[in-house]
Amino acid sequence: MNWTLDTAKQRIGVVGGGSWGTALAKLLADKGFKLDLWVFEPEVKELIEKEHENKIFLSGVKLPENIVPTNDIQQAVANKDIVLVVVPSHCMRDMAGRMKEFISPDTVIVTASKGIENKTHLTMTQILAEIIDFIPNENLCVLSGPSFAKEVANHVPTVVAAASTSRDVAEYVQKTFSCATFRVYVNDDPVGTQIGGAMKNVLAIAAGICDGLGMGLNPRAALITRGLTEMNRLGTKMGADPLTLSGLAGVGDLLLTCTGALSRNYTVGKQIGQGKKLDEIISEMRMVAEGVKTTRSVYNLSKKLGVDLPICNEVYAVLFEGLSVKETVERLMNRSLKHELDGVLDS
Repeated sequence: MNWTLDTAKQRIGVVGGGSWGTALAKLLADKGFKLDLWVFEPEVKELIEKEHENKIFLSGVKLPENIVPTNDIQQAVANKDIVLVVVPSHCMRDMAGRMKEFISPDTVIVTASKGIENKTHLTMTQILAEIIDFIPNENLCVLSGPSFAKEVANHVPTVVAAASTSRDVAEYVQKTFSCATFRVYVNDDPVGTQIGGAMKNVLAIAAGICDGLGMGLNPRAALITRGLTEMNRLGTKMGADPLTLSGLAGVGDLLLTCTGALSRNYTVGKQIGQGKKLDEIISEMRMVAEGVKTTRSVYNLSKKLGVDLPICNEVYAVLFEGLSVKETVERLMNRSLKHELDGVLDS
């Protein structure tokens, strides 16, 4: 592996030209790296080439000329030191298959996608390891934490975590991405980092529903706190360190997405709370709200593992079973009374 941090020599590819992928590409380009950015839409490629702006997914943000947009996956990933993958979670399997032919065995693959696959219940690194099976597991890294794309692109101070089973790889990613406005910590818990990043989207839908109903601030605080308990239940069952879920990728990201109007998942929930139907909301969105698909994954995974996730279960009931949001609140409030730590320390 080429461990150089020389901006003139380090070879970086970014796969995914949505708002988050574009923002991270800009972050790296602002540091001086020249990089290839794979985008799906030909019109996005043309906009970045001609106007240096991704007007479809990150409007109002000028992009440096050292971002080279492409629709050619080989150009984006071949002979790269780092490949950053930022595609919707339901696209990860297909994208990994497309990348496999061209990627180098010593490449570090960083995923900033947040979700759990519906059918297999695999995390993003597990999908990458399964498909690109010649990449050592320690060369897979997760970048996650409380971070809205537009704020990162506009140099708003942001703090995230890079997680890998290899401290060397995590620190390599840390140094590559860190700058004056983007601070990266490291941890050795990719599982917990990904569970936090996925589940917070489900809980953000719940928070949005509360606000859409105009319920007030007390319910939101309760939801965030008990949501963190559910995150710990599922995460520890899957081998995560509870401390990871108390950190940036867990409670940090949970707080941001449950309270920030820039969150697409929160916005979906708020509109549902105001009476709109899910199909109508989704049809009006160009960008993906990961929490919708992840709700199904988390629900089915919790049943498979025997983990009690009352809030996530009620979000599933609203999204996919037609239950009214008022009824879900009543069901949550009228559950049998328990010790606060029931199910948290038993896993």
